[in-house]
Amino acid sequence: MTFTSIYTTPAAFDNLLLTSDGEVLTGLHFVKSCNAVKSCNVLPVFKDVCHWLDIYFSGREPDFTPDFRIDNATPFRKDVLEILRQIPFGKTVTYGDIAAQIAKKRGIEKMSAQAVGGAVGWNPIGIIIPCHRVVGAGSKLVGYGGGIENKIALLKLEGRQ
Repeated sequence: MTFTSIYTTPAAFDNLLLTSDGEVLTGLHFVKSCNAVKSCNVLPVFKDVCHWLDIYFSGREPDFTPDFRIDNATPFRKDVLEILRQIPFGKTVTYGDIAAQIAKKRGIEKMSAQAVGGAVGWNPIGIIIPCHRVVGAGSKLVGYGGGIENKIALLKLEGRQ
């Protein structure tokens, strides 16, 4: 069974939809994104996520990570998501940077930045796994499943842009 709850964000952002299997977070999406489902339930994990989001939206980096699980991730997606989790608060990296890291890890000459973009866009736990911190070549703001306006606002909240 899937449980959902809505987190009301500050005015500069769209609200967030939280999903859970009843024990851990399984999804965190802006409500206007294509991944959002609408209904509402209250669970202990949602209290933890809401506390994390309260800290984050106050402009501070939370000192804990709520429990979550990611289902159906390929090894490539797992590699990309692990790199995303290592991007520091207030910093950005490019799709090409991530592609280069994966190529090096796998001992290959080159990895597609577009493939990385697909994996970044697949991320089911937005903000907590900070896909908004990935930018295009030359620090160009491109692509964000939660809407480019939310990406801009998230980066601004973190002191970027």
